[in-house]
Amino acid sequence: MTSEEILKRATQEVVPKELAAEKISSGKKLRVYLGIDPTGSKLHLGHSVPLRKLKAFQEAGHHVIFLIGSFTAMVGDPTGRETAREPLTKEQVMKNFETYKEQARLILDFNSLEIRYNHEWLEKMSFAEIMKLAGHFTVQQMLQRDMFKERLKKEEDLSPNEFLYPLMQGYDSVVLDVDCEIGGNDQLFNMLCGRKLQKAYGKREKFVLTTKLIEGTDGRKMSKTYDNCIYLTDEANDMYGKLMTIKDDLILTYMECVTDIPMADIKDVEQKMKSGSNPKEFKMRLAKEIVTMFHGPKEGAHAEEQFQSVFAKGGVPDDMPEMKAKKGELLIDLLLRAGTVSSKSEARRLIDQSAVTMNDRTVATHDQPTEKGIVKVGKRKFIKIT
Repeated sequence: MTSEEILKRATQEVVPKELAAEKISSGKKLRVYLGIDPTGSKLHLGHSVPLRKLKAFQEAGHHVIFLIGSFTAMVGDPTGRETAREPLTKEQVMKNFETYKEQARLILDFNSLEIRYNHEWLEKMSFAEIMKLAGHFTVQQMLQRDMFKERLKKEEDLSPNEFLYPLMQGYDSVVLDVDCEIGGNDQLFNMLCGRKLQKAYGKREKFVLTTKLIEGTDGRKMSKTYDNCIYLTDEANDMYGKLMTIKDDLILTYMECVTDIPMADIKDVEQKMKSGSNPKEFKMRLAKEIVTMFHGPKEGAHAEEQFQSVFAKGGVPDDMPEMKAKKGELLIDLLLRAGTVSSKSEARRLIDQSAVTMNDRTVATHDQPTEKGIVKVGKRKFIKIT
């Protein structure tokens, strides 16, 4: 990826642009970091966008730092929240990170980056140091955040901890003394706090680069809350099927943000769709590309073949899991045992939505006994019951 592409591809904002262009064209090895709070254990394609940007700097030979919010995750980032996050223990954070790291390895080379933990400095700060840190900002400046304005307008609680969060994230930049910080576009306020603090503490001047936020399968921001995520650990056929459900107007954004398809090819796809070409062929290319990235070429080709067989021709997959029913077992219990649903409540919800069929008949009741044959759950999950 060229220096220009590093700054532009999948990028929402660069602040300030002039400093970024100067630093990246200098030929010097830059210090670049991405911070994550491991508040959950599963990564989705939305998470992959800033990870891929960090990878681009890594492959360009810069010194990249992967910062684990081992302290900030215990406070909870208020970004995009209408209520305060539930605080985590350090043990929970570190356990989440181990799972997070295994998934992030699908994108990053952990052999050539630096891993840091912000509890190393944040938990050691004295009250006097915290007061000094807070002294660089005013309450009015902090209230510029839309989420804080909205919560105050609704007379909802806003804790001092949440006010301090952007300062803690900003102080990470001071300690790491970086040339660039990467983050999602919803992190811009926090990242600019770090830029201000680096100047205040006499460190190098950094630029911030925010990546685009991608929407999920229902057109809303990709989030576990909305159950619209495409996870990095999704099984190949399921990942392919989910990608085929995204809105047509997201094809180009996904190609730019979560694949290595050359930008010239993406421009060509854009022109073809404007000229009336069927978006389905480009969505299939996108789905195969992403499945191949995370599962390999063989699985990418197989997932495409299965999609065409199952969804385009109305067939069933040839590699569906098999389960032996227990005597008198309810279908809900078998689905949970098979891991097809995460809970009985999810199974009941799917049945209520007429999203479960058994031997081509819609399952209408929660107490449906299990029968031998084929069960279909949603659009993409099949089980052969013996």
